Amino acid sequence: MMSDLHQMTNAELKQYISVHRNDDEAFRAALEVLMSRRDPNAPSQPYPFDLPDPEAEVTAILMEKLKQAE
Repeated sequence: MMSDLHQMTNAELKQYISVHRNDDEAFRAALEVLMSRRDPNAPSQPYPFDLPDPEAEVTAILMEKLKQAE
């Protein structure tokens, strides 16, 4: 499945990240693909794996982004 990450839409990647939030390898791989697609001119977020509690902080960031998209 991880080889298909690059073919997923951003929405599919976000869903994959949500479903695999307890699988560190899958979570990290999908998040890296998603982050590689971001607009370089957009306001910067910290690199998640440099954060003290990356899973909780990334989840909070993604939930906020999902709320904005609704």
